Amino acid sequence: MQMFAVLWWIAIFLTSYGATRGETACQELHVARGLTPVAHAAETDASIQYFGHNFFQITTRQGTKIVTDPLAPGRYPTPQLAPHVVTVGREHPNHNYVQLVQGHPMILRGLADRGAEWNQVSTQVREVFISNMPIYQNGVAGALKGAAFLFNLGTLCIVHLGDLSHLLTPEQLQQIGRVDVALIPIDGTYTMGPELAREVLQQLNPKLAIPMHFRDKLVLVDAFVRGLATRRLDSDTVVIGKSSLPTTTEIVVLRPIGARE
Repeated sequence: MQMFAVLWWIAIFLTSYGATRGETACQELHVARGLTPVAHAAETDASIQYFGHNFFQITTRQGTKIVTDPLAPGRYPTPQLAPHVVTVGREHPNHNYVQLVQGHPMILRGLADRGAEWNQVSTQVREVFISNMPIYQNGVAGALKGAAFLFNLGTLCIVHLGDLSHLLTPEQLQQIGRVDVALIPIDGTYTMGPELAREVLQQLNPKLAIPMHFRDKLVLVDAFVRGLATRRLDSDTVVIGKSSLPTTTEIVVLRPIGARE
């Protein structure tokens, strides 16, 4: 009953939040296809580099750099990054360590009032349209507010699901629209676990899914990918082209620098 109430409030919030089928979604994109490891990429629409936890850098064909949920130093080597924009899905050092980036990027925070309230994001950064979506994450004392982010690159639609801990509502699925790439948490403590993540994967039906928030616990990865088409790359980066993504979901497991065996 508690989770039902949580999802009901999300549905109500999305209605007032303006989550409609339109410019914030990717429903009208042509189906993007194409995945090749870095060394063999023939055409590039985006590259995705994984630094551990929920921390990625997405680089578009036009060179726009998007950093997601920058992670405080300690667990993995801290990269030197100078992005155009940084998104923050949770106000915690594991997700909001924006001081590690160089230059003067735009900072887009999914939450306001130190995480107490949702913050609406809907903006254009160079050629990329970025919006966010309210979600709930698991906390020590129960569900806490969080944010997922949607990136419309024109030819590709990427969703970063943050610390999602529940199935998506019909309203959320409508807001997300077509998904080419889903960055999906599988930890099971502060996020949904592998089994629930598999259900969310079925809801979204992306062409490509990249697990995150598993802290090098490969048993979680094994449970998530069981029976599904999977590539495990000995690399922290995958290059995506629009021409030949698989017609059914494929999971790509990336290995951040400094990951433990």
